[in-house]
Amino acid sequence: MELRQLEYFVAVAEEANFTRAAARVHISQSGVSAQIRALERELGAELIDRSGGTATLTTAGEAALTQARATLAAAGSVKQSVDDVTGLLRGSLAVGMVTACTVPPLFDALARFHKAHRGVELSLQEGNSDQLVADVRSGELDVALVGVAARTPDGLDSMVVIDERIVAAVPPTHSLAEHREVTLAQVCEHPIVALPQGTGIRAVFDRDCADVGLTPPITLQATAPDAVADLAARGLGVAILSASMASSYADNLVAVELTDSHTAAVLALVWRNAMSPASTELVAIAKTSFSESS
Repeated sequence: MELRQLEYFVAVAEEANFTRAAARVHISQSGVSAQIRALERELGAELIDRSGGTATLTTAGEAALTQARATLAAAGSVKQSVDDVTGLLRGSLAVGMVTACTVPPLFDALARFHKAHRGVELSLQEGNSDQLVADVRSGELDVALVGVAARTPDGLDSMVVIDERIVAAVPPTHSLAEHREVTLAQVCEHPIVALPQGTGIRAVFDRDCADVGLTPPITLQATAPDAVADLAARGLGVAILSASMASSYADNLVAVELTDSHTAAVLALVWRNAMSPASTELVAIAKTSFSESS
């Protein structure tokens, strides 16, 4: 009896069809049929009833299915245990990153991980923070770098990378540039250029405005901080950015503090409590990368 025979048997039982099972295990239908026939001869009983339009389990097949699944799971556990000890990680690792957020320490961590564990297929996708958090919760992503308001998402482990206030950024000729600090009400007297909803900075701004009873006049939105800053520099509105972002555009924009904005914009790496060895390794490498860059 071979593990592949049990794998093919489980596939046919779950798909109730030899063609679909063959596609699932990536071999020909005749190959699946031959291996299951060999398994049935070894066990001395028919496992699959082939007489109808679908492949259904016989009584013997029903009895064998539970044990076949358990055997495959046990074999997988043995392989994973060996991988954990030897460090020979395999499989895939899906990483998310908030749109238009260039964070070199994260890229350094991905490069170090890839160099150390060539057997793991890495993927990286961008998105807004709300969707990235949802994808980590659902398991579609293993780890994600997200921007959130005030605190990290409940139910996920996290590492805070940046924790800072938001500011208004305007050209030197703008009336607000004459002030060191202004209120949200003063800012909302002007058109606003902001990042889209689902990003941490936008969540902070919307929350703080709501707390003081304001509906901000957001006239322009852009997914990239560079675009937000460029639009503001051209006189199209007041840019809402984090303090560190605004400092990157000091040649064209003046950062003005917001006296009644009290919510922190948080950039954090998040992951589920139960992690694969690959996820655990990437998080450990990321922690080192971010600590080295601070």
